Amino acid sequence: MEPLTAGNTRVKEARKLSRRSVRTERRLFLADGPKAVGGALAVEGCVVEVFATPAALGQYAGLLADAPVTLVDERALASLSDSVSPAGVVAVCRHLDAPLQHVVAVSARLLAICADVRDPGNAGTVIRTADAAGADAVVLAGQSVDAYNPKTVRSTVGSLFHLPFANEPDPAVAVRAAQARGLTVLAADGAGEVDLFEADLSGPTAWLFGNEAWGLPDELAALADHRVAIPIHGRAESLNLSTAAAVCLYASARAQRT
Repeated sequence: MEPLTAGNTRVKEARKLSRRSVRTERRLFLADGPKAVGGALAVEGCVVEVFATPAALGQYAGLLADAPVTLVDERALASLSDSVSPAGVVAVCRHLDAPLQHVVAVSARLLAICADVRDPGNAGTVIRTADAAGADAVVLAGQSVDAYNPKTVRSTVGSLFHLPFANEPDPAVAVRAAQARGLTVLAADGAGEVDLFEADLSGPTAWLFGNEAWGLPDELAALADHRVAIPIHGRAESLNLSTAAAVCLYASARAQRT
């Protein structure tokens, strides 16, 4: 059977998933590259279809052995990928987000709540870091970037498929839900009254992170149990969001495992 071309109806319909409105309506998204596709295939029922070039099918034969693969030509595959150098494999996947109350479970000990995080790379890196630190879940709150944005999916390097996450339009609701489940909410704030390395992080904790440019609004930070600052020992004005999240999440992970 000849590989499908970029003009094929199935390819064109999949290409529409590059738009957030279509992803939201159809509850589908694209996972681009072997890491993302492998992560998706490991989640039962997640993958609807995998588009692959003949060369990629041979290269990733083990990965795609039991996958529902549709062959496409190079041009068709490139139209589905936003990567500069497509790896030759893209999956159409079902949405994975869960309701907030399911994500903020009684057993949760470490959460990351992102409020109005707009950059896809930052959001994806926070998800990847939370996964690496052993966090239980991530909440994308407020006007945060879509978790299914292709750049977000790619920057998680497969971690999007490893841990639960929720979308919550109101960050205050996410904070109160975490507190109601017994987690101490700590706002990462450069002007915080508590030094990160002097804080007691041994208990169940939800870290609250703000926007890359303006941080956390005062009214939202005020809902947290404490505002925690990462000490700056050099001349840098601040740390960027994903770096700050890594420091905070790993500080909690270390304290909880000591």
